[in-house]
Amino acid sequence: MAKVVCVLYDDPVDGYPTSYARDSLPVIERYPDGQTLPTPKAIDFVPGSLLGSVSGELGLRNYLEAQGHELVVTSSKDGPDSELEKHLHDAEVVISQPFWPAYLTAERIAKAPKLKLALTAGIGSDHVDLQAAIDRGITVAEVTFCNSISVSEHVVMTALNLVRNYTPSHDWAVKGGWNIADCVTRSYDIEGMHVGTVAAGRIGLAVLRRFKPFGMHLHYTDRHRLPREVELELDLTWHESPKDMFPACDVVTLNCPLHPETEHMVNDETLKLFKRGAYLVNTARGKLCDRDAVARALESGQLAGYGGDVWFPQPAPQDHPWRTMPHNAMTPHISGTSLSAQARYAAGTREILECHFEGRPIRDEYLIVQGGSLAGVGAHSYSKGNATGGSEEAAKFKKA
Repeated sequence: MAKVVCVLYDDPVDGYPTSYARDSLPVIERYPDGQTLPTPKAIDFVPGSLLGSVSGELGLRNYLEAQGHELVVTSSKDGPDSELEKHLHDAEVVISQPFWPAYLTAERIAKAPKLKLALTAGIGSDHVDLQAAIDRGITVAEVTFCNSISVSEHVVMTALNLVRNYTPSHDWAVKGGWNIADCVTRSYDIEGMHVGTVAAGRIGLAVLRRFKPFGMHLHYTDRHRLPREVELELDLTWHESPKDMFPACDVVTLNCPLHPETEHMVNDETLKLFKRGAYLVNTARGKLCDRDAVARALESGQLAGYGGDVWFPQPAPQDHPWRTMPHNAMTPHISGTSLSAQARYAAGTREILECHFEGRPIRDEYLIVQGGSLAGVGAHSYSKGNATGGSEEAAKFKKA
């Protein structure tokens, strides 16, 4: 018997849903690059239901208990008295989501001598100290591509929201006003603007494809250059580095993983390279940006707007400046946990667990660390090291 500890976000404040706005989900046969969707032997949930909160349990309880394993599901993850800490000593598997990450620091990994698998129900394993996992021989896996399109849709929505000044205009309507001049003094057309993505992997490329019909000029930078035919198809301009790309863009979107090489890549110095009045959209990881530098750039007007859904740490403390800084379009971390995405990452989580417990290989596209080194997609996207420093600040979060 193995203990599986699953850390999920809390249920809705008015209780777990008994009905939903829609009766079904669209059927997706394959991902855009041809990769198959998750292929577990079975699922014990209804696609379209809320699986990512505590009561949803990622649809795992029946499967795990039928196999004789113990499942602990909690939202309590931060601080020495958290439920997560209480179960580390005998946990074999820790499952977490990027939206409510269970930070597996080196200190926590040291408290978990039986830990064999750190599993991300979603994409992005930076909440795990990858170096500590490498040193301990722990496998780190995630459900690659499960919510990449979900996130790319959020990027486009956020950019349009900022450029068109949508949220402040909506607020005038809610307040009973008809203040057209107030609404449009910060409203522009996105057509003809230059947009650039830092990284053009699954999410970044999907973002570029979605911006193309808006008549925008498309730019990208990535350590792996796209095939020539893709550059020609989308009329892309490639830049050798983010610093080379930033001055060319009216809209910059960050779509790269967080690791030591990308941490705080947007800072006071690199923000000076941006066009005055550029917009920055970050749905990748909050720690790609220097928190206070972004706030200062909005105050000074160097940035016209900043939006996205990723913070550091998560949940963000109540006094996090991104909650109140001007011209922001921030949400909690929701882009990759739509009900549609949850069905895919819950199925992928079960597929990975089935492989783990049955001694079968986990797909290469799901692997981040295995056998004491970066592996699979992790070897392509990450660098060794630790990006969890400062995560203890999440303990400052207090529910409103």
